[in-house]
Formats: sequence, structure tokens, C-alpha cells
Amino acid sequence: MVSDLPAPRPHFFTVAEVADQMRVSGMTVYRLIHAGALRAVRVGRSFRVPEEAVEEFLAASGGRVDDRFAI
Repeated sequence: MVSDLPAPRPHFFTVAEVADQMRVSGMTVYRLIHAGALRAVRVGRSFRVPEEAVEEFLAASGGRVDDRFAI
């Protein structure tokens, strides 16, 4: 049976929202993005981070942000 419901759209967070969730600074989130440790999409001059990317990062890191990314 095929559903007529549209597929769920991915949810994206701003850098500030990710920083708040992880309890780190926005600069730390930018460092994670630029290092390739956290997937993000560039929208104009800003970044958006997919919700599943945050979940994957936290699961892989055990909920800890490496000291080399912290300020």
C-alpha cells in the first residue's frame, strides 16, 4: 500500500541552536563544521546543521566535544 503522505522533511538547526544543545560556544560548532566532524549545509553566508548530524556526532563522540575544538 502506497501512502499519499509526503515524506517527512529534515529538520535543520542554526549554529547557535546546536551550540545551545551541546553546551559549547558557537565558535566551537564552527570549528567542528570546518574540521568535517559535524555535517552542515551552507545557506548563503550561514550554516544549517541537520538534526541527524547532531545526533550522529553526539552518539559517535559519547556526548563529549574534543578539547581541540573547545575555546
